[in-house]
Amino acid sequence: MGWDLVRRRAEHNECEIFSLEEVSLHQQDIERIEHLDRWCRELRILYLQNNLIPRIENVGRLKKLEYLNLALNNIEVIENLEGCESLQKLDLTVNFVGCLSSVESLRHNIHLRELFLVGNPCERFEGYRQFVVAALPQLKCLDGTEISRSERIRASQGLQEVRRRVAEQEREYLRRRAEEKEEARRKEAGEEEEKKEKKPGFNGRWSTDINNMAPGSEENKENQELAENPKNPEVDEEEREREFWHTPCTFTPESRLEAHRHLEEKRRAKEKGKEKKPKAPRTLITADGQVLNLNEPKYDLRTRAGFRPLWDDIHMDTCLIDVDVQPSYARVSVKGKVVLPAKVKPDSSTAQRSQTTGHLLLTMPRVRTGTRHT
Repeated sequence: MGWDLVRRRAEHNECEIFSLEEVSLHQQDIERIEHLDRWCRELRILYLQNNLIPRIENVGRLKKLEYLNLALNNIEVIENLEGCESLQKLDLTVNFVGCLSSVESLRHNIHLRELFLVGNPCERFEGYRQFVVAALPQLKCLDGTEISRSERIRASQGLQEVRRRVAEQEREYLRRRAEEKEEARRKEAGEEEEKKEKKPGFNGRWSTDINNMAPGSEENKENQELAENPKNPEVDEEEREREFWHTPCTFTPESRLEAHRHLEEKRRAKEKGKEKKPKAPRTLITADGQVLNLNEPKYDLRTRAGFRPLWDDIHMDTCLIDVDVQPSYARVSVKGKVVLPAKVKPDSSTAQRSQTTGHLLLTMPRVRTGTRHT
């Protein structure tokens, strides 16, 4: 999270960061909360939804923060909010909070009135709502539903049993998460290994080094088949794309991050494909001194009845026309493009501008025919 990003988002505050009271940093692909507790001490409202943030951190010194929106991120534990003394509303919709007991860390936020945990794994725990209502007596609304006085009384009854069931479910969830993390780690390691194998020179041999292969080996046969039946790279890419999006996977912080990085790679590849190589500067005079005739914008400069000014033919103001008359050549440019299509005699050419209208009249005899071109 860089200084420039926060400053751009502070336009309504005349780009003054230190006095900023509200900032919206949603959908910025942010992977870590940092610097805000030093840069924006006056913050009251902070929008960070739809990013890739895995932890709540570096907000503890925001004493005036009243509303924190962290919906659609990768947060698994509620933590580090004790210093947000003024916090009234916390939105953690669609995250990965599985440690339901971590809501008890919000007891210190005595002004907290609204909490959203919809779409988190802990929401599916048996006794979820009763546990949260009992754990946070200052709360007035949970997941958009108001907490009545009678519900609070019921929540406090049998709380010990609810705590026991929640603890069991939490341990089971954390066991599954450990397996998911290990599976994601193995998958990532396998992909890295696969990338290495595809690189030329893997195992000390280049992929095109057919001299080191036995004539009848299986590897040689496979290479011959590939040479005879080359694959279409576009079809391969479509197959890989279809496989990526249609292969079932568990919805986890790792799978969400993988999908994001996949889209980022596609976007960068697309942008790279659009990059154009700079054009070589156009040569108007050859090495032997011959002047080339060009009409880059392909304007029709032929006259039909007498001589008409150039701007009459193409309906253009004369300020967009530049004329360069030299002893060996004459060049007329319109919007930076050369438009003179015939060889002329610069030494016999004239240029006249009307003092009344400002019109410019160029008279340039052709080299071959001797006729004039205006």
